[in-house]
Amino acid sequence: MRFGLVIGVFASQFMSILVSKLFEADMSEYHFVFSSDSCIKTCIYFAVMYLAVMIFNTMTISRYKLINLLNATKKNEKVKMKNPFLAVLIFIFGSSILCFAYWKVTGDVNSMNTAEKMLPPILMGIVGTVLIFWSLSGFIITVIQKMKNIYFKDTNMFVLRQINNKINTMVASMSVICLMLFMTISILSSSLALRNTMQRELKEMTPVDLNLYKTANLPESYKRYGKEITTTELQREDSRHPIYQTLINNGLDMNVLKDIVEIEIYCTNDLTWETFFGDSFNEVKKDFPGLAYGTEEEIVKISDYNKIAKLYGIKEYNLSEDEYIVLCDFDSQTELRNKVLAKGNYPLKIAGKEYKSKYNECQEGFITMSTSHTNTGIILVPDNCPLTEEMKEMYLLSANYNAEIDEEKEEIEKIFAGNGGSSNLITSLNDNGLEIDGFTKISLMEASIGIATIVTFIAIYLGIIFLIASSAILALKQLTDSSDNKQRYTILRKIGCDEKMLNQALFRQIGIFFGMPLVLAIIHSIFGIQFAITIMSGLASKDDLLPSVICTVVIIAVIYGSYFLATYFCGKNIIKEED
Repeated sequence: MRFGLVIGVFASQFMSILVSKLFEADMSEYHFVFSSDSCIKTCIYFAVMYLAVMIFNTMTISRYKLINLLNATKKNEKVKMKNPFLAVLIFIFGSSILCFAYWKVTGDVNSMNTAEKMLPPILMGIVGTVLIFWSLSGFIITVIQKMKNIYFKDTNMFVLRQINNKINTMVASMSVICLMLFMTISILSSSLALRNTMQRELKEMTPVDLNLYKTANLPESYKRYGKEITTTELQREDSRHPIYQTLINNGLDMNVLKDIVEIEIYCTNDLTWETFFGDSFNEVKKDFPGLAYGTEEEIVKISDYNKIAKLYGIKEYNLSEDEYIVLCDFDSQTELRNKVLAKGNYPLKIAGKEYKSKYNECQEGFITMSTSHTNTGIILVPDNCPLTEEMKEMYLLSANYNAEIDEEKEEIEKIFAGNGGSSNLITSLNDNGLEIDGFTKISLMEASIGIATIVTFIAIYLGIIFLIASSAILALKQLTDSSDNKQRYTILRKIGCDEKMLNQALFRQIGIFFGMPLVLAIIHSIFGIQFAITIMSGLASKDDLLPSVICTVVIIAVIYGSYFLATYFCGKNIIKEED
């Protein structure tokens, strides 16, 4: 126990450093941490488990007579279900349950928008797994017995009988282990995909140091979160001027910024998500009832967008006088919009004039920084589009800090983010009742790394814990079986089996026990990972799934494979002939 505690202390520090390195977090403030409370709780929990196991073992042993214990190795477990026909029916029923659960989390995933709706497929997966293992051992030996050339080859008959005589324990343990392995594969693959996506998209989506935006054309009063807001004359006047002018009016030295680009964003009541989908609206609303279809579409002139695109280093576009382009990079929203745009030359009426779509699908692009691809839609229109001053909804300013080193950038960051206290700019804006919102690259990266690190740490920790627990349970069971079956291996030697045949028999037996739950867990994971990626749409991308799956395979191969080999070699020592 003391040895395990020491390993646990240092292993936890290693996990913290590993996850921090995965996200390139700042480790300058890192220091070794030891929690005495956690250590005490660990000791208490271990003592409780030890006491519980001792009590249950004592109760179990007390039920048997000495003669039963002496002859225990000669007895097989009683097989409660021997009818092959019934086993096949249960296998088909269990497979059907699993297939339906697989379909629910993939083909019907859009209907699973609450925790209550997710519970039935989970329960079906558990029940189906138990039924599969319960039925397999009931008919698999019957099937193989009919294949004489396989059943009577080498020690196959012995191996199958060994597996079959442990049927009751195998069903319970295999089901639990399979589900834990499924959790391991799904958690590790999904969390590593999340990490890869967030790290890649964070770099893509933060191309500049600063985004500022403010509302244009403020009315005398408006509602925000159900509360009536009354504006002042100064606020209304400021809302008619660009952000650049507001910054100067409130005392900012504009020399702290460079590469400044400011654009205008328009909206109109005549163009909402509902009107965009047109004839397809009812169909879309049926599948996605929770979307805010009254949301007004953001409209940007093509020349303004190209200024931003040039600054961001992303693709620029051009338009004819009667064309428009939809920019969208949020996966689920892109899929919906593409169904409409696929009709070709899809018409939209914008500011009283009709335009047709230049492309039959959404194009990639964005105007505001984010931690991931969350642009749900921007309509690009020609510069001569008759957008009025009243349609102007927002001003957006993008810029870089006029600094070369990180220390200088952090000083400028304080002006806009107010780190360490309010800056003169923030104080002046507050005194005048003016609001300018925005993002900075530094704050977005710090927030993203913090959240992603916590999520990934928990996921990797749980994944590895499930993996080690599964491997340890299997290893202990197989080593116990090897000890119990030592006399049987001795009998095999007496009837002429050499050590190679015995070792092969042991290898196959352990391999089947380690392989069966892993195979079914992999099948579960194929659908489970798809469900997780769909649920995390916008955070994790399918494009980043393959590297994370490969990494998960390596982790499982190392840990699970190590336990398998260790179990085999230890079992080999247990059954070897004594001198």
